[in-house]
Amino acid sequence: MASSKLQALWNHPAGPKTIHFWAPTFKWGISIANVADFSKPPENLSYPQQVAVTCTGIIWSRYSTVITPKNWNLFSVNIVMAGTGLYQLARKIQHDHFAEAKAEPAVVKE
Repeated sequence: MASSKLQALWNHPAGPKTIHFWAPTFKWGISIANVADFSKPPENLSYPQQVAVTCTGIIWSRYSTVITPKNWNLFSVNIVMAGTGLYQLARKIQHDHFAEAKAEPAVVKE
């Protein structure tokens, strides 16, 4: 049974014998790097980079469902890319626009 599933994967139109398998597989490296950046201070994050990661994830997620053959590896890596990009953007926006209000002490006027 396992050998038939492996053979089916091997012979799939988006299987390891095609670029349709390897491109999204290596694209996981971008997502893993973005996850590793979760521990990075928000002030070191880049808006253009995270917007690009997010938009790429959203656009290619949609594309991967309309092409033939459907490429679920491409779909899953791009969903993760969009999610990690949105999370990083939220961290950056919160740091840049909402943390300032918390950092300033309240001044009481008499």
